[in-house]
Amino acid sequence: MTEPRESSVEFRVRYSETDQMGVAYHGHYLAWCEMARTEHMRRLGVRYRDLEDRGVRLAVSDAQVRFAKAARYDDLLRATAWLSDVASRRVAFGYRIERVDDGAVLATAATTLISLDPGGRPVRLPDEVLARLRALHDA
Repeated sequence: MTEPRESSVEFRVRYSETDQMGVAYHGHYLAWCEMARTEHMRRLGVRYRDLEDRGVRLAVSDAQVRFAKAARYDDLLRATAWLSDVASRRVAFGYRIERVDDGAVLATAATTLISLDPGGRPVRLPDEVLARLRALHDA
């Protein structure tokens, strides 16, 4: 089985995610990125839950979003995530959020996550996780 280079999730913009004009609030874009990132990690065989069971937390240390067009109430969206960099204590992802109906790219984003121990100190990712992510990133 070949692991995906990117993973996508589809969802509709909920009423609670919009303002009175029916436009999605900008803060929700990062939550949508998280949905895609979590799914991508799962498809790569690295579940957040398993990392946490091993005492490793992934915390967002940097986030950037570039908005191009507005998402509106009831739009069907697709959030796509991919690995953009892997280091011993850091994993970076790129994202694209688009409207399914017309393919319009609404936003692009990037996040960097740092691996932390339960005390909040930087820690190396488990060797097998790091090897898996590096192999997939370099493929």
